[in-house]
Amino acid sequence: MEGETFLWLIRHAPVEGVAGTIHAADAPADLADRTQLEALRQRLPRDAASYASPSRRTVETARALGLEPGLVPEFGEQDFGDWTGRRHDELAAVGGETYAQFWSDPARGRPPDGESFEDQIARVRLGLARIGAGSATLVVHSGTIRAALCIALDLTPQVALRFVIDPLSLTRIDRLATGWRVVSVNQQVS
Repeated sequence: MEGETFLWLIRHAPVEGVAGTIHAADAPADLADRTQLEALRQRLPRDAASYASPSRRTVETARALGLEPGLVPEFGEQDFGDWTGRRHDELAAVGGETYAQFWSDPARGRPPDGESFEDQIARVRLGLARIGAGSATLVVHSGTIRAALCIALDLTPQVALRFVIDPLSLTRIDRLATGWRVVSVNQQVS
């Protein structure tokens, strides 16, 4: 890839729904915090390319920020398969050994009919390769940002899962000719 790429990664707004749920792609964003959305919009580069995962909450957040993103399926959140739409406390109570085993190694573990975090990293790597030189905003998920940080810092997936990525936070990374540079992680803009 020729040229340098400057990425503004934004985690979508909070999900409008029951806390503790593994939300499906069609879960809406809670866009009530207009002050934070406007402060974040002011920090984004003008005339940058814009991308988002195809999930409803990322697209709604991008539009609330004044962006019209191209949709990149590789930037979707980790696929939790049969657990999607269910609450973690319910799964812990009735999920048996499968649920407990997943959390003993969440980087490599796969939910039934889902994917591991390692699988997500491979997808995100493909998506990042599609982003050309220049500035770009990516409105994505916490797992997507952790995967990008894993790639940029050459971390193990287990270590990358330690990052906290809050809703409407800003993470900045650059792909330079000499390698990756991390400018900021989980920055709160207000």
